[in-house]
Amino acid sequence: MLLRVNHSHVSSFLTAAKHVLLAVSISALSAAMPATRAAPAQPSTLTIGYLGHPGQPPINPLPLDELAPNEGLAGAQMGLVDDNTTGRFTGQKFVLAPVVLPRGGDLHNAVAGLAAKTPFVVTKLPAEELKLVAKSFPKLTFINAGSRSDALRNKECIANVLHTIPSRAMLTDALAQYLAWKKWSNWFLVVGPTKADKLYAAAIKRSAAKFGMNIVSEKPWTFQTANSHADTGHATLQTEIPAFTRGIDYDVLIVADEAGTFGENLIDRTQLPRPVAGTQGLVATGWTPVNDEWGALQLQNRFYKKFKRHMTARDYAAWIAVRAIGEAAVRAHTVDPAAVLKFMRSPDFLVSGFKSEGQSFRSWNGQMRQPILIAGPHVLVSSSPQAGFLHQTSVLDTLGIDKGESQCKP
Repeated sequence: MLLRVNHSHVSSFLTAAKHVLLAVSISALSAAMPATRAAPAQPSTLTIGYLGHPGQPPINPLPLDELAPNEGLAGAQMGLVDDNTTGRFTGQKFVLAPVVLPRGGDLHNAVAGLAAKTPFVVTKLPAEELKLVAKSFPKLTFINAGSRSDALRNKECIANVLHTIPSRAMLTDALAQYLAWKKWSNWFLVVGPTKADKLYAAAIKRSAAKFGMNIVSEKPWTFQTANSHADTGHATLQTEIPAFTRGIDYDVLIVADEAGTFGENLIDRTQLPRPVAGTQGLVATGWTPVNDEWGALQLQNRFYKKFKRHMTARDYAAWIAVRAIGEAAVRAHTVDPAAVLKFMRSPDFLVSGFKSEGQSFRSWNGQMRQPILIAGPHVLVSSSPQAGFLHQTSVLDTLGIDKGESQCKP
């Protein structure tokens, strides 16, 4: 006798059985779970301080100059955004404690207030002010994003200060390498009247000696032009600058004018058809808005979108300072200040800076080693170290004060 099976009934029975088993499993799992859901883990938080003065307008502003009263601070704020982008994946949160101090304000109280919140302070301060606060607050770590002083990396170095802005020696070494590569070895040096101009000129002379260049002539700039914004301002310059540069044979004119009061006027007005380099013309810099290589364009675009202006070298130095702290915290898997600082200073630390090579801190003076950009007003010309300049440990250490010549004894 054959038994006829109704397949639709069997299918219904099996489906019902699956639902019963699923209900039993869920019921058993629910019984094993706590009555209330555990709260998600709170992120570990690290506060980063920022201290600087408002940006000053150029002494002799040009028509296309951008005003940047938030110079430095904007870079730190951009760095914080990038730190927290990574921190969301690692359970870490970064907070910025900014202080923009008017010139002449109470510097000591400003740092004391930050010391109650954070062990790290990114600064955009003159060298003398940075030395004062670093010595007064030895338990804080200051990251210098403002002063290019060579002395701060050498005889006057301080143990609790790191530097992300390149020193003058790094900038002039980078320029000298490029000029050596071009075989433009004879330099005519024109030096402005300020203390900063003379410090830059001293760095130029050091770099010339280091890389075998010749300073064939040096002249101070003492000429007082008429109002260059007047209708006939260019006429005076067109007459006087050829006379100022006449009678000297050279490959390139090097100008030392950190305040920007006269250097631009030398371009295309010299007696001989020669390039101008140094603080104006062809410049060596830690950052420039014309850099769009190595992924830099995305940083430039994000900064411009957020702040409606271009990123300056001091913005970049503050950005990379905040990024260095965040990168060290992420890679060390902690926000403990001592552990973060230890990793930042270690040989294993590297942070990407959109300049072709990872950047790290030198053990002997706390300077961040980094490529230096060689740029004109509208285009990136080159990047130093140049090919062929070798070093026993890192080619980046061909720029600035190397370990063997350092007088830093913090």
